[in-house]
Amino acid sequence: MTSTGIPSSSRATHGGTPRPGGAGSLAGRTVSRIGYGAMQLERLHADRAAAVALVRRAVENGVDHLDTAQFYGDGFVNEVIREALRPADDVVVVSKVGADPDPGGPLPLRPAQRPEELRASVEDNLRSLGTDRIPVVNLRRLDTGPGLRAEGDQAVDLDDQLAVMTALRDEGKIGAIGLSSVTPDGLRRALTAGIVCVQNAYSVVSRDDEEMLALCSAEGVAWVPYFPLGGAFPAMPKVADEPAVHTVADRLGVTPAQVGLAWLLHHAPNVLLIPGTADAGHLDANLAVGEIALEASSLAALDAVRSRSADVPLG
Repeated sequence: MTSTGIPSSSRATHGGTPRPGGAGSLAGRTVSRIGYGAMQLERLHADRAAAVALVRRAVENGVDHLDTAQFYGDGFVNEVIREALRPADDVVVVSKVGADPDPGGPLPLRPAQRPEELRASVEDNLRSLGTDRIPVVNLRRLDTGPGLRAEGDQAVDLDDQLAVMTALRDEGKIGAIGLSSVTPDGLRRALTAGIVCVQNAYSVVSRDDEEMLALCSAEGVAWVPYFPLGGAFPAMPKVADEPAVHTVADRLGVTPAQVGLAWLLHHAPNVLLIPGTADAGHLDANLAVGEIALEASSLAALDAVRSRSADVPLG
């Protein structure tokens, strides 16, 4: 058995490939702890074949947890995943709802928090992914973290949102429910609905959510950090700017990004990573993170990094 209680026999994927990062658990399934976040596939919009090839490369190297959304490239990313995946890959596809594309707006997304919008978004995801059931769908709340905030009729009670998500699960259109950009109180309210994962902004330089991580660990909920290396927004701290990270990276002969991801894997056993990239070399570097051993002195130096908030509203 591993430290997470997962049998050692699960160290390889369904296809027999060693799992990058080892084995973790998501929605009752064993998955590789290093997955792939597909958002950046949008950068390959002009080269669909390259986008499909990148997804295939990830899967053939042991990734069996893909994170996506209909609003990534307004359906393009989902369509690439549909083309790239084969039934024998046995991949857990996780999508999310709570926002819609807004190409003409000040930001590329707008909130879509009302129950009827959540249902419509699930239906859109089903169509673009070419499936009748999505294994996990995250309800992206707008309560915390970097990004949009809900106002007016978009400020919807969590119970009303969970009611439609539960109905969609009962209908068989989604397999399980996750939450994103949620507070600890929100998670506590939602646990009775059977939450399987939480996605919040979290990294070695932004650790506001230690309470949430501890709650997830206690409840058997997977912790899937987004912006695991900090954010692209000017006000957000970045892992690559932290001197302690560079010191550890230089000592180990790896990159600061790899150190930031390795710290997350070491920090808690229920962490699942979904680093994203549109570059094959970066993908390979991300998947290699599971082989990085952080000794006690490196972990202590990284744990001592000052945490700065990632709670940066953008609209």
